[in-house]
Amino acid sequence: MTPTIITDVKSFAIKPDRHNLVVVKIETNKGVHGLGCATFQFRPLAVKTVVDEYLKPLLIGRDANAIEDLWQVMNVNSYWRNGPVTNNAISGVDMALWDIKGKLSDMPLYQLLGGKARTAIPAYTHAVAEDLPSLYKEIDQIREEGYQYIRCQLGFYGGSPTNLQTPEAPLEGSYFDQQEYMETTLKMFGAIREKYGNDFQILHDVHERLHPNQALQFAKSAEQYQLFFLEDILPPDQNEWLKQLRSQSTTPIATGELFNNPMEWKELVLHRQIDYMRAHVSQIGGITPAIKLAHFCDAMGIRMAWHTPSDITPVGLAVNTHLNIHLHNAAIQENIPVQENAERIFGNVPKPKNGYFYPIEEAGIGVTFDEAAAQEFPVVYRPHEWTQSRTPDGTIVTP
Repeated sequence: MTPTIITDVKSFAIKPDRHNLVVVKIETNKGVHGLGCATFQFRPLAVKTVVDEYLKPLLIGRDANAIEDLWQVMNVNSYWRNGPVTNNAISGVDMALWDIKGKLSDMPLYQLLGGKARTAIPAYTHAVAEDLPSLYKEIDQIREEGYQYIRCQLGFYGGSPTNLQTPEAPLEGSYFDQQEYMETTLKMFGAIREKYGNDFQILHDVHERLHPNQALQFAKSAEQYQLFFLEDILPPDQNEWLKQLRSQSTTPIATGELFNNPMEWKELVLHRQIDYMRAHVSQIGGITPAIKLAHFCDAMGIRMAWHTPSDITPVGLAVNTHLNIHLHNAAIQENIPVQENAERIFGNVPKPKNGYFYPIEEAGIGVTFDEAAAQEFPVVYRPHEWTQSRTPDGTIVTP
């Protein structure tokens, strides 16, 4: 195979809608280019700097065919590694290289990886409301769209407290009450089951809002409602508690969207302490490490449910779809509809049909990117107050 020489590496930090997005474009001497998702919306300019100032000079003139070697080169080049900024930068390049290889081969990514493991991947989306009647309306609309899996939430992460008692002059932040959240959410599960029976599968995201013992109580209490999975019940630095949780509860557990380093998932997977791996593909470094993680999970009976939030580019969304069509242990794909301005910038955006994502048949990843249109939406910093989640006394709860 003749070398495909990298001639340019570009990055784009943009804010077409609510979230900052980062795209990487790699050009080659064969007139074929690739696109990758490097989105770390909280620090987009830091990722762009790594791509422009460090990875670009490292990559120019190298053979784009050598994806595995280039990934290893990028990963160890900074010596200290496995952080969200460098991983997302590497991911943007890695995805773009796979996109190029697919285009050169005239094959969609899922075919390049080995072909289909299924006809289509089931999708789920989010029903969020402040009260049950409003939540039912959300659920009914989603069911009309064909979804058989729905993530149900009352209020924002941690719920909406009704009688919050805080000290004088409370610190700024997003306040919630852990006990009220647990009680309200369990009642929500019961109300949904009473109204809909088992007509659809319920998912729920705790978003690391509980202390470990509370998490144990909550998972045990949720057993009776037979959830599809309970997501991020603990923060990564407390995941050792999952051993106790697994021994006391059969509620399926999903986690991983905050993972960066293989040491964060190695023991959890090895000892089968979760049911679903929720890693964010760009956060762990792209397609190359994602495939390895998925195969590791497959050997241990753990299924994949890649994190697919609203702060992801359509390129990243498409990558998840390709992986889910190919991987034998893929379980489900999260979906939040791509917003209007992003639809202007990106073409061939994957969309579910009657609750399923189907294979993408364009060569490579399959998504296009309008550089000129992207220039209309420069990146904008915002402080993300929701990350300052606090219990009533003002203590920050760390995701």
